[in-house]
Amino acid sequence: MINKKVRDINEAISKINDNSVVLCSGFGNAGAPNDLLEALAKTDINNLTIVSNNAGEGNYGLAKLLKSGKVTKIICSYPISSGSVIFQNLYNSGQIQLEVVPQGTLSERIRAAGAGIGAFFTPTSAQTKLGENKETRFIEGIEHVMEYPLKGDVALINAQKGDRLGNIIYNKSGRNFGPVMAMAATTTIVQVEEFVEVSQIDPELIITPGIFVDSIFVYKKLG
Repeated sequence: MINKKVRDINEAISKINDNSVVLCSGFGNAGAPNDLLEALAKTDINNLTIVSNNAGEGNYGLAKLLKSGKVTKIICSYPISSGSVIFQNLYNSGQIQLEVVPQGTLSERIRAAGAGIGAFFTPTSAQTKLGENKETRFIEGIEHVMEYPLKGDVALINAQKGDRLGNIIYNKSGRNFGPVMAMAATTTIVQVEEFVEVSQIDPELIITPGIFVDSIFVYKKLG
């Protein structure tokens, strides 16, 4: 019988290794896998590259992981946002690398990785510093920049509900990058608010099917 539910959070993150590229869902705090990120901060895993929409806030979740010193690089769209003090201090002191990627491009690079697309062209970042040293092409008279897929060794995702097969649904805007990240990672770990029987999720409502999920566990909301 297929059962992707793990006993606890430590078993869930046991599949993460040093030097991993970690795709982290969340738009600000909406859909962020804070429990997974904080558990990761307590391990001996190091030299991580985090792919996220932002660089954390306050002293919890992603910010707490950054503070632990286990992240050497972050790839995101909004590195400076309300409360992103920890990241700013690390960056200003040269303790973390930053790659800024426009939000739409970030999402499409991740989606391309999951869809098996070798590369794509976008007008975003053309004739800007973000487009420097990248291949360009004029399409219908508009300059486009070529971007490559962004794959992950691991995806950490927050969902509302899941079953033992790994099928998950999200809570409104908490969906954000979760579906594409699950497809783009070698291993996908999901924290859910509620665990249900397989028959309790309408197949028509499943956003991320279990084929893209490796481990799932129930978490307790922080705060």
